[in-house]
Amino acid sequence: MRHLVNFIVLFSATLFVACSADYSKKSDNSGANTTDKTKDIKGKHLKPFKPELPTIGLLIYDGVLQSEVIASSDVFSKPDKDGNQLFNVVTIASNDLPITTEEGMRFLPDYTFDNCPKLTALFIPSAYDMYTQVHNERLVDFIKEKNKEAKYIVSNCAGAQLVGKSGIADGHKIVTWIGGGEQLQKDYPKLKVQDDSLVTFVEDGKFSSSNGNLASYISALNLLEKMTSKEHKEYIESYLYLERIQNWGTH
Repeated sequence: MRHLVNFIVLFSATLFVACSADYSKKSDNSGANTTDKTKDIKGKHLKPFKPELPTIGLLIYDGVLQSEVIASSDVFSKPDKDGNQLFNVVTIASNDLPITTEEGMRFLPDYTFDNCPKLTALFIPSAYDMYTQVHNERLVDFIKEKNKEAKYIVSNCAGAQLVGKSGIADGHKIVTWIGGGEQLQKDYPKLKVQDDSLVTFVEDGKFSSSNGNLASYISALNLLEKMTSKEHKEYIESYLYLERIQNWGTH
């Protein structure tokens, strides 16, 4: 499944380079200022922060698995059928410096722990090595504070360890990466850890969790339906071509 994610990222990057090259040629032929055209393109894709909209916070840190950040962003950043923006989708890190994902991409956070806006939902992704994150008191305290205001908390993969460390979901069901449940239950006995060999996604009150990686789309789509409608969720699924991925081996 990880190979599939890497293929998607590489394929998208290739298309971007090809499209950029083609646009550059067209700009030169028209005699227009290429720099101005580039600014117009960048500005077109910037989504303004609208205080009246629900805000989805995506936690990021060095070593984060980028598929779990991209999945949540993919689902909540898409407009509705009429082209309306439905959510503010923001990334949050401990400071304003770029973070580097496990796969090597660099993300620049929108906000820091100090200036983060009020969140409606907080997504907590994972890393292959969670030791640094679990022992980061500032990170754990941030999760505790945002839990007080957020209506929904979502963890993917080993992000469940941060939920366990914070204590915010004690007494609630949770699932983690495939093979990680036994250790999670041992480390945080107050959690009701589900069998990750059988359970891909679980929801218990305001808390939901998944095995992570591409299963992060499941947790995001489930919450999207709760916050909008089944019709909008199905529209986003079609927007993302999820059916084609599910049936990619058939002809």
